[in-house]
Amino acid sequence: MKSHLTKIRNTAAAALFSVGAVCAAASAETLNIGVLLPSPIADVGWSHALVEGFNGVKEKYGDNVKFNIVENIQEGPDADRIMNKMVGDGNKFILLGSFGYMNSGLKLAKRNPDVTFVHASGYKTAKNFSPFTAKYFEGSYLMGMAAAELTKSKKLGVVGAYAIPELISTINGFTLGARSIDPEITVDIIWLNSWFDPAKAQASAKALIANGADVLFSNSQDTPSVVSVGEEEGAYVFNLNGSMKAYAPTKYLGVVTTDWSPFFTASVDGHLNGTFEGRNEWLGVDADVVVAEEWSADISAEMMSKIKAVEAEIASGARHVYAGPILNQDGEQMVAAGERLDDGGILGINWHVQGINTPLPK
Repeated sequence: MKSHLTKIRNTAAAALFSVGAVCAAASAETLNIGVLLPSPIADVGWSHALVEGFNGVKEKYGDNVKFNIVENIQEGPDADRIMNKMVGDGNKFILLGSFGYMNSGLKLAKRNPDVTFVHASGYKTAKNFSPFTAKYFEGSYLMGMAAAELTKSKKLGVVGAYAIPELISTINGFTLGARSIDPEITVDIIWLNSWFDPAKAQASAKALIANGADVLFSNSQDTPSVVSVGEEEGAYVFNLNGSMKAYAPTKYLGVVTTDWSPFFTASVDGHLNGTFEGRNEWLGVDADVVVAEEWSADISAEMMSKIKAVEAEIASGARHVYAGPILNQDGEQMVAAGERLDDGGILGINWHVQGINTPLPK
């Protein structure tokens, strides 16, 4: 286990990783783990990264855990029915892999206090219900710096799933990073209102390129649709969660990966030992959960040096992506000089930074 796990489970850390805890778990009954996902697992993307996050649990507990995975389920009645069935079938640890599963999942958790829930991208908590998310904006800020060097049009494009705070904050981070290098850069966004729509994602990427964007951000797309278009049309492109470099061998800007293994393992440990505490888990560069990597060889050595220096500052806390002064897209000051937007402000963000042309959906 990496030492940064202590950041994830603070006061309970000693109990979570004690020898006695491991031995007790090894002799316990099989733990059934239910996993509900909003898109196909495939070999890339969000759902794939979540499933990969359980590798540490598999290595630690082996045959003492059993996984029951249901993929490609949109938010709504079907998801509600399936998560209820998971509880009825005896799953005592459940991962809910989409923001839209939050309200139904929370109600289910309150009715079943013996079941532990971890929920992706939400913000509501209960004693047995922990939302978790990554500080993607830290990685996208670094990608924005690289994009600023490589763009010729000074126009960047984003294909986003839904206009929820997690995605808004990530796009803002991308824009802030780019404009820290070149304040003339602007960003256009097309929202899909879907976690999985390859055809619409491709069409959106082509529309952004036709409008002048020569660097694309595939934000929370579970397919390489946007990445492939970037390669075909000659636009640099990056994505979140897992490498898609194979789909853009010459135009891949890089990837902001997420490693959920430490958090998932700590959460299962906590469930088995009775020490799980439902609370917001927000993990970033400092915890090695958010990692920007697979950088394009076209990025200059000088720029890579700047990126690595900023990355180190973010990890140490010396730099904050949302440090003021920050204006919104209407020119209104949202964060004053010398101040930082607090966690609550980022987790619930509902405004775009200056430089983004596209208004938020009403």
